[in-house]
Parts: sequence; structure tokens; C-alpha cells
Amino acid sequence: MSSHKTAYRILFIMPKPLESLSEVLLAMEPLRGPSMSEICLKDFGVCENYGFVLPEPKTELPDYYKPWMEIATNLTELIESHQLRVQVNKMPLLSTQYLQGHRAMRLAHLSLGFITMGYVWQEGESQPAKTLPSNLAVPYYKISVQLGLPPILVYADGVLANWRKKDPNGSMEIQNLETIFTFPGGQSTSGFLLVSLMVEKAAAIGIKGVANAINAMLTNDTDMLQGAFQDITSSLNDMVEAFKQMHDNVHNRTFYGVVRLYFSGWKDNPLMPDGLIYEGVSKEPIYLSGGSAAQSSTVQCFDQLLGIRPTCENAASFLQRMRDYMLPKHQNLLEAIASYPSIRHYVASSGSEELCQAYNTCVTALVELRNYHLNTVAKYITIPANDQPLARGCIFQRGTGGTPLMSFLKNVRDSTRKAIIGRGVDETQSFAWYSTL
Repeated sequence: MSSHKTAYRILFIMPKPLESLSEVLLAMEPLRGPSMSEICLKDFGVCENYGFVLPEPKTELPDYYKPWMEIATNLTELIESHQLRVQVNKMPLLSTQYLQGHRAMRLAHLSLGFITMGYVWQEGESQPAKTLPSNLAVPYYKISVQLGLPPILVYADGVLANWRKKDPNGSMEIQNLETIFTFPGGQSTSGFLLVSLMVEKAAAIGIKGVANAINAMLTNDTDMLQGAFQDITSSLNDMVEAFKQMHDNVHNRTFYGVVRLYFSGWKDNPLMPDGLIYEGVSKEPIYLSGGSAAQSSTVQCFDQLLGIRPTCENAASFLQRMRDYMLPKHQNLLEAIASYPSIRHYVASSGSEELCQAYNTCVTALVELRNYHLNTVAKYITIPANDQPLARGCIFQRGTGGTPLMSFLKNVRDSTRKAIIGRGVDETQSFAWYSTL
């Protein structure tokens, strides 16, 4: 793998720009071979119909794990009655050996993730827990290691694996969905998670389009490449439409005042400057970011393909770090996309107006998704924060991942817009990013 990555670096460091598609292909030809196989999404744990969403998540564990499931299922009531910590402290220390299969492991990680967040934030922002007891921390850590995830509730848990159909034979629409576990906040909490799920589901065709785009470039099939860009554009538009359901399902002040806290982590969080001790795992505190849309492999997948890199290094490094909160196979897909030549360079060098237009339309649709996200953040975070006392408002205008939220989102949006071909950017450079080249 490393040898053919190095070869591509050499390919794109040239004394003069390539002037035609044929020159691009001619330069690429010697590098083709077994190491340049086409992308198959199944190899990366991606479902053609669901994208990165876990299809048909498990909702039950063996009876041995009843103590976990009972607490996770009744989490809201236990938090609101201030009894969660009491019940967790009584919980037996269970072995992880009876968890069989990926779906069971995901459900276990999901349940312990919800319990952990509830345990830490039971008493609100004024009294977060400083230590996670060993009967929770030890099995949670072991499961996390086996899945390749950190021991905190991540996007892959709360959104991608936390759903079931009310009517198993019904359609996958938000009216027919419910979360497996939830936090205080009622419909606003479940609505937030389920709308995010629907946005991910809408991306499935676009993720398939990413694979098709790369495979089309490798085979010099410009018609297929143009079709792939159109599929990604359509998918991005569908994601915006799915996102619009947030307004009917989530109340902005409930989200800001109640829901967000339970997704907050213990890294770059002034409420928990000393991190969290995982008893029986580490004597030193562990610092982990809370669940964040930046942990979505979907949008980073589009960014990677289209060659979009935030101009702010802090934003770029944050997004890179968020990959540590993704499932390893999903991380591997992003790395695989980065190992191919820059598709933006390929399109810009093609001399095809139709291909450039299809690429630019795709980037514009991603800009619109980010614009909509910005407007939604303003409604659900910025406006409610302005009604709070100054200190609390400043703290809670940071993302649950720990970033200064609006400046981060604006930089990423503006960086996306700059990727449009013909905006004066040097079209001869490779725009692939997060690569280890």
C-alpha cells in the first residue's frame, strides 16, 4: 500500500501541468496494477442500501447482560429521579465473553455508552462525575477495544446503531422509527437522533456514487463518472430534505437546554477540565470528545473524494482526529479513497465542460448542505445561547466535540466553496487530503 501511495505523490509533483485527459491517463497508466483495484463498499462494512447505517441493529442481548439492558432501557427515569448512579454502582462486573457477533458488540457498546453519558451528567453541568466505576468502565473499555472505538458514546452508536422499526414490515420513515435507548428530552432527543439517522440513510446512493466515481476514473469511463457525480448531487439534496425534519421533531430550547449536555465529552470541555477516570482501566484521566456530526464518515467521504480541505489547520486536524471515533472499516474506506489520484485534478485536466459542471454541481450541493447545517445550528444553539448568562452561553456555543462551533462550520463551508473548479485555485495540484502521502 505504501509503495503505490508514494508513486502517486511522484505523479502529481510535476514541473508543468498536465493539459489533457489523455496526458493524465498516460501518466497514470504505469501505476496501474493489482494495488489499484476498484473500490468495493462491502469490504469496508458499507451497505449499498443503508450507507454507513447499521442495517437491522440487534435490540436484545443474552439474559446474562440484563443488568446493562434494564438500566439503559430505563435511563431517562433513572436520571430524572437521580437514581442512575446508585443503580450503576450496584451493577455486577460482567464478562464480555458471551457477546457473539458484530451486532451484539455494537448493542453492548451502545448500551454502555448511554449509561456512561447518563452517569457522568446525571446531576447536570454543575456536578459531572469525575470517575467511572470499574463495573462499568472495565467491560466498556474491553468492548471498545474489540470494536476499535473509544469508550464514549460516538456517532456510530447513537445515530447509526440506535434504531428499530415500530412495524417491522413498514417503511423506513421517521414515523415508523424509534430509538433503542434515549436520554431526557422526550421527542426532542429521539427526534434529534432519528433525523440524523434519516440524513445518513439519504446518503446511501451518494456513498455508492463515491465508489463509482473512483472506479470510473480508473477505467477512464467519463460517462460513468458524470453519472456518479449526479448520484452524489442527488443524494446531497436528499440529505438536506431529510435534515428539514429536524424542525418538526426537535424543539430548539429543549435541545439546547437538555439534550446537548448528554452528548458532551471530556476533552476540550471546560466543564470537565480534568477528564474522566476509568476505574480499573487507567489511573490517569482519559480525555475523549463527545458525539459529533464530524464523526460521520459520510460527509468526510464526500470531502475526501471531492478534494475538500479546511483552510484552517485547527479545523482540518479536528476532522482528522474525529476519524478515531469511527469504526475501523469506515476509517479504512476514507484512507482508501485518499490513496487514489485526485479526482478533482482528473476532472480539471479533462478539458470536458460537462464533467467540470457535474463536479461543480456536486460541490455546490455540498455547500448547500453545510449552509443548511449552519442555519440549523444558529436556531438550535446560537439563539438559545444568547438568552443564557454570559459564562454558560460561551461554554455551550462550543460543539459537543469541543470545537468553537460556528467558526468551525463556516470555515469548512467556505473551504468547500473554494473547491469549485474555475475559482482561481491552482487546478494542477492534488486536492486529496488527510492522506499519508
